[in-house]
Amino acid sequence: MPLSDTSVRNAKAQDKALKLFDGGGLFLFVSPAGGKLWRLKYRFQGKEKLLALGAYPDISLKDARKKRDEAKELLAKDIDPAEVKREAKATAAALELEMATTFEAVAREWFSKKRHAWTLGHQKKILSRLENQLFPILGAKPFSSIEPGDFLAAIQKAESRGAIETAHRLAQLCGQVSRYARIVGLTRYNV
Repeated sequence: MPLSDTSVRNAKAQDKALKLFDGGGLFLFVSPAGGKLWRLKYRFQGKEKLLALGAYPDISLKDARKKRDEAKELLAKDIDPAEVKREAKATAAALELEMATTFEAVAREWFSKKRHAWTLGHQKKILSRLENQLFPILGAKPFSSIEPGDFLAAIQKAESRGAIETAHRLAQLCGQVSRYARIVGLTRYNV
């Protein structure tokens, strides 16, 4: 018999784990600690597998059924839904890592490691150059995708204003941050 919203809401923890089946392999796993988790039991290439669909109430009965149906569609195409979920998770983790290693994040990390050797006035100059001249142009770019031309564009912007000395300083900063990124393994070569 299919589950109802009321039966899912009222499911209580017992001495041992409880499984409330909805149909099509979908069930609600109620742990002795009281957690309610949606699971999908299915067979792929002759092997029985279990797919986690999420926790109740974050995932409602309706959402769990929708996820079950999506998984069944993948199985009909001879695609393992667990593998699709694993690949999506890996892609999301790679994207998160890439966004955590933007030029700004790497430059701030470099700055925090170097600043102790500098006077307060020098720290302010370096941070000002980074925040006002490099971050607006390069800050959001993932460090792994930065090319020498990107640094050149930021430096040429200072040159076009006639600030030649500042342009030289920006080139030095870009080089120092790039060397740091290379040393800590965020890029394969010194941009």
